[in-house]
Amino acid sequence: MKNLIIAATLGLTATAGIATAQEKPVIASIVFQGDQFMKSLQAGMRDAGEKAGAEVLEINIDGDQAKESQAIDTYIARKVNAIVIAPVSAKNSAAALKRARDAGIVVVAVNGGLTEAGIAQATFSTSNKDLGATTGKAAASFIKETLGGKAKVAILGFKSLLPEQSGERTEGFKEAAAEGNAIDVVTEQDAWLPEKAVSVATDILTANADVNVIYAANEGGTIGAMQAVRNAGKAGSVYVFGIDGSEQLAKGLLSSDNVLQAVTAQSPFDMGASGVNAALAILKGEKVEEQTSVPTLLLSRTDADGVKAFAESLK
Repeated sequence: MKNLIIAATLGLTATAGIATAQEKPVIASIVFQGDQFMKSLQAGMRDAGEKAGAEVLEINIDGDQAKESQAIDTYIARKVNAIVIAPVSAKNSAAALKRARDAGIVVVAVNGGLTEAGIAQATFSTSNKDLGATTGKAAASFIKETLGGKAKVAILGFKSLLPEQSGERTEGFKEAAAEGNAIDVVTEQDAWLPEKAVSVATDILTANADVNVIYAANEGGTIGAMQAVRNAGKAGSVYVFGIDGSEQLAKGLLSSDNVLQAVTAQSPFDMGASGVNAALAILKGEKVEEQTSVPTLLLSRTDADGVKAFAESLK
């Protein structure tokens, strides 16, 4: 029997009891969307679990708070040993996870923690405000050096999906980009999936001919904004900055079209693996750090070697 059991829906086929010394631990892995970042995060969890001889049950709850709560209750009923989760909400995910803790299940949070202390026994995260600020600092330098210190900015976020994360990433960007510059934010709209972001960014460029910078707060928005600028024939006059790291974004930074300027990446694979390893350590009775900050990684057009090294790490 394989060590790894993957369940893509709540109709899980595995039966996981509380592990004894002779049994393998069972870990539930929960993420909230299916983009490259979350896939890498879950791949890290899977890899760490496989290496430890654990069974890993996986689910993507598609940004649905009710579905997340249902998944947690399902895992409680199955008596898994640990839940490693990228919570959809720092506040609203707490109640279901507290039920898991009360049932004796280890809880580890990745890609963000919970506002209520004491539920997650370990947290691995990168500050969303730092993510936005890191890209914002790169944008500030670019605006100062290339655009004469002035920019008309359009922002693509995901507030209706994850208001806390989107808001922090956007505020971090705006504050940093405005340092020493005159920044005019023309519009802020939601568009976090590539196809939607192409459409929204295209409409923005059509309605606002003076927009010369687009900031997108996640991978899908960044990809869509980049494509919209190309489609509009505005490469070289509209510049894109974003968040997240992927092979497609790395290609954008290395492209000769000069559209995508900088993104800030995390290390989702390592973060996911660290979350599972922490859960396994707790199950063994070992002490782990309650809060671990995972640093940001700036990927910039001005550092092609760094971008190439990052792209190679994804393979």
